[in-house]
Amino acid sequence: MAAVYQASLFGLDEELAVGPLGSTVRRTDLGRGAWLDVRPGWLSGADELFERLAESVPWRAERRRMYDRVVDVPRLLKFYEEDEPLPHPVLAEARQALDEHYRDELGEPFATAGLCYYRDGRDSVAWHGDTIGRGADQDTMVAILSVGHARPLLLRPRGGGPSLRYDLGHGDLVVMGGSCQRTWEHAVPKTTRPAGPRISVQFRPRGVR
Repeated sequence: MAAVYQASLFGLDEELAVGPLGSTVRRTDLGRGAWLDVRPGWLSGADELFERLAESVPWRAERRRMYDRVVDVPRLLKFYEEDEPLPHPVLAEARQALDEHYRDELGEPFATAGLCYYRDGRDSVAWHGDTIGRGADQDTMVAILSVGHARPLLLRPRGGGPSLRYDLGHGDLVVMGGSCQRTWEHAVPKTTRPAGPRISVQFRPRGVR
């Protein structure tokens, strides 16, 4: 990929590995059955993973119909189906750790992984909830691991209200749970400020997109 990435000086000598969850996770009750967990810096050596994913994942540029025209999707994508090998062993370790931590609440494993490559500030994702499939009418979880430069993840209640902002990158983890996909929306907005590349990895249970 052509995006220019400047690794964090703090991550140059770190071993690539997932950290503990447990009491290191901070939960915010969003109301109406929705909640958000944040674990900053969950993945050490995240800059190394960014570089490997940027080079080895078979990224796809897609086009989608928006109203009366077809437009470019402003990010690169790759979706890994259930049982499809993930592009790096540490992602399998991350998914297993998430399964162990959230097993009692979720009641099922995380099954798929969707990767998004935000090359610069022009790449984005609009306000939405992951409501294709079971997320439309059932409580579920979506876990997002971010590597590369930090970009804002915004959340707002459906129907309007103040938004929340989380700057995610360099191995940060966020998990949206409960009714969050139905009662809240999230977005990564475009920015005219200098923004380095970021890759997000979204772990979801079967039947949630």
